[in-house]
Amino acid sequence: MHGHRGARGAFLSSVEFDDKGWPCWPGREDLSAEFIKILAAAQEGGSTVSECWLTLSRIDLASEVSWSEEWIRTAELNENRADLSYLNGNLITARRNWLRAITYFHAAARPAGYANDLLQCAVDGMRRCARSYLKSRVPAGQVLSIPWTEEVSLQACYLPSAFRDNAPVIVCIGEPGSYKEELIAKYAAHAYERGLALLTVDLLGTEMALPPERLEGQKFEAALSHVLDYLSEKPGVDNTRIAIVADAWSSSLVARAAASDTRFAAAVCDAGIWDTHERSFFHRHAAPQEQTRLIDEPNAISRSIDCPLLVTAGEGGWLLPGALIEFGDQLNNIHRDARLILFRRAETAAMQGHIDNPTLANEVIFDWLEDRLGLRKSLS
Repeated sequence: MHGHRGARGAFLSSVEFDDKGWPCWPGREDLSAEFIKILAAAQEGGSTVSECWLTLSRIDLASEVSWSEEWIRTAELNENRADLSYLNGNLITARRNWLRAITYFHAAARPAGYANDLLQCAVDGMRRCARSYLKSRVPAGQVLSIPWTEEVSLQACYLPSAFRDNAPVIVCIGEPGSYKEELIAKYAAHAYERGLALLTVDLLGTEMALPPERLEGQKFEAALSHVLDYLSEKPGVDNTRIAIVADAWSSSLVARAAASDTRFAAAVCDAGIWDTHERSFFHRHAAPQEQTRLIDEPNAISRSIDCPLLVTAGEGGWLLPGALIEFGDQLNNIHRDARLILFRRAETAAMQGHIDNPTLANEVIFDWLEDRLGLRKSLS
């Protein structure tokens, strides 16, 4: 690609690479991070490297719609391949292509701000492929509607365990603006191989899924109690072994949920770090003459989480490694079973949300969940 001026007026050069070898575009950190996520998804079967680079070669960064158009084009190619494989009885190949299509459709829907018709096409395609994937799975998955408020139900995808009749469940929650379908591509294989059931939830979802004006005054962490109520009555679920995993943890939403409901058997989240960081940030700006630490101590959220707790973070993330390590040490002093794992740049998975190597982080997370949910003992 040749240098040109983008639609927002910032000069966008041809693809550049940072000191870790990742592609980046000055002035478009959103697209840079999104492409890293798409490329890294290849490790989990959520994309192919060649398709990622081929799609990128067609994108005109000067156009506000080219990004979405080209990822939709690649997604539809995978969806058509999946549909044909399914008709021919090649279910494994069909499922693989539907998973890749989910990733590419999701890429077309991110970042937000593109034409509404393209966003609608991307979201519809993502959900269509997820339904096809769930239907073809053995045992088949389900798209669920879980009651929350009088006007709003939580949308979720449920993937039952392939090995157990009374299975532990991992509830995966995305951050605001994420989609439950993307979480299938990220976590389904890790849960399946360990005999875990998986529930991916649109909590805040997107504006298309849960209009913000309809949720005014709602405490989002309380929604997770409704999820637990639903799962506790669902056949095939071990309601004493329901764990919760926050995807990317750029807020303390899941930590607050784990603190407010003691039924969770384990939690992977930020333990309230982000809430503490935000308070510290505002305090420093409100009282600049006072010296305030980035993270003073584990806050009320982390002190209230009673179940086993895991925090994973990257050395190259938004918070300083030294502060994270100190927070982890303090967390160990107040919690009966808490651990903070910091991924260093030398081993990768060190970016915010582990987007540079989700596989490495997910292996650590799901191994920890196996231990805390007693799966290794029950399989021995």
